Amino acid sequence: MNKELVWVISLLVIAILLFISGKLRMDVVALLVIVAFVLSGTLTLQEATMGFSDPNVILIAALFVIGEGLVRTGVALKMGEWLIKMAGSSETKMLVLLMVTVAGLGAFMSSTGVVAIFIPVVIGVATKMKTSPGRLMMPLSFAGLISGMMTLVATPPNLVVNSELLREGLQGFGFFDVTPVGLVALVLGIGYMLVARFWLVTPDNQDVAKKRVRRTFRDLIRDYKLSGRARRLAVRPGSPLIGRPLDDLQLRQRFGINVVGLERWRKFRRVMVPVTGTTEFYSRDVLLIDMSAAGIDLREFCSENLLEPMILRGEYFSDRAQDVGMAEVLVIPDSALQGKTLREIAFRSRFGVSVIGVRRRGQVMEGALNDLALELGDCLLAIGDWKKITQLQQQKRDLIVLNIPAEVDDVAPANSQAPHAIFCLALMVAMMLTNEIPNPIAAVIACLLMGKFRCIDMDSAYKAIHWPSIILIVGMMPFALALQKTGGVKLIVDGLMDLAGGRSPHVMLLCLFVLCATIGLFISNTATAVLMAPIGVAAAQQMGVSPYPFTLIIAVAASAAFMTPVSSPVNTLVLGPGGYRFSDFVKIGVPFTLLIMVVSVLLVPVLFPF
Repeated sequence: MNKELVWVISLLVIAILLFISGKLRMDVVALLVIVAFVLSGTLTLQEATMGFSDPNVILIAALFVIGEGLVRTGVALKMGEWLIKMAGSSETKMLVLLMVTVAGLGAFMSSTGVVAIFIPVVIGVATKMKTSPGRLMMPLSFAGLISGMMTLVATPPNLVVNSELLREGLQGFGFFDVTPVGLVALVLGIGYMLVARFWLVTPDNQDVAKKRVRRTFRDLIRDYKLSGRARRLAVRPGSPLIGRPLDDLQLRQRFGINVVGLERWRKFRRVMVPVTGTTEFYSRDVLLIDMSAAGIDLREFCSENLLEPMILRGEYFSDRAQDVGMAEVLVIPDSALQGKTLREIAFRSRFGVSVIGVRRRGQVMEGALNDLALELGDCLLAIGDWKKITQLQQQKRDLIVLNIPAEVDDVAPANSQAPHAIFCLALMVAMMLTNEIPNPIAAVIACLLMGKFRCIDMDSAYKAIHWPSIILIVGMMPFALALQKTGGVKLIVDGLMDLAGGRSPHVMLLCLFVLCATIGLFISNTATAVLMAPIGVAAAQQMGVSPYPFTLIIAVAASAAFMTPVSSPVNTLVLGPGGYRFSDFVKIGVPFTLLIMVVSVLLVPVLFPF
């Protein structure tokens, strides 16, 4: 073993120890690795920084942007709502559905992309289920890795080993030849995670969960006694409300009815329209109204104004939280609002929102709120368009915002562009499946189209990229080249052949899996497959057996990158959102990798006999 190899291995050990200790951020450690390689002369500057030009880095960054586009358009939220609807309040059902869904999607598209898309979904689901994101993030990443075992095109290592077979003049694998292994791995993964999730609650991810516990629509509805006050009324043709500004109708003064929102048909679907005093009503509009006054005969009011009651799902428009926002605001000292009524202030015209509740010294005020003189310390519950709600936070002279409900995190500012976002995602998947366009370019095209369709803006796109994850991946890539240059790879390969070359084919399968999993700790799974595929074929030829089980075990082992957060971009993506430490992946990933190893060594020869 030469001095250069000793130095590279030492540096690798130091980096791993720093990852485990957590004393330095992982992206900082990665940058220090680059500096150490260059200053020591092990690698040139171009070699040490080659990760910055790696196509996979571009792909990962683009997938972050696509994931944010799906969040901003509400697609991710709909996925989460579907999962919650199917799972109910059961975390067990949620975990099973999540892993099955992610593994299924990852069988036909980039597992990194699927995981990036589902991270905001899992965060939203964990918040609504009042559980730690850490209980679901690692099952998400494991399902993403298992998806690589589902089909031939699910992950690059599968294609690498298939290409090696073709290069040797052999018939390649079929599209679903690897699927039995993937299905067994998925079943084992679900069963394992149903137990291992209880080991995933750490102080870090508990803090992540606690930070997300905020007041919700339900809390405000209860505190301000809004139950039973909401109605949805459709404007029928010929209604006297049509074509008249809201202020001229004086609905609040005459009937105690406050229009807080408006649904209008546009392009074959209903969209929410902000309501102001100058808003005019059209036929087929649906009014969202608050009935604060008692004794109003709703049936008579609807009959006189040709309005038709519509079904209302959710308590006080809570089902409309994507479009209708709430905020609790406080009247502060020296405010010009003190002593004046909401009517005198023209509150809706001034701030763009309506007041639907007032609490004074802890008591909810009843009656005609429009004629109530405001006092210092009054808490007002405002409702309206989310954009206007967030603008209230800039009001510092007369009032301050006390609470904005947790539903603001789920608001999709580009909700109307959801069909375009789905189209961009489907187009990206289709381009990846054809193999005619490189995956990074397919992802960039999808990003550009999302910008074109206004699913995401440039500021949001740049903020969506998790730069620490990008730097971590870039900083660890030079290890592969350093090991090759210093003879480390050749040394390992020679040792493998001396150890298992003359033994049972099962022993060779076991050694190949262990070697792939070990190398995969430090270099990408694709690079591992490129390195190991020729070795697998050569080993089979020397032993006089079929190369198919040898190459397939390499593909499976390359996808079994469960043991560290840096062994796969999929793991790196969930590291921060899950509140994990380096040791969490070692604790959970090593036993599961050993389980997959035993099962695959026994199963692969059954599928492809020696």
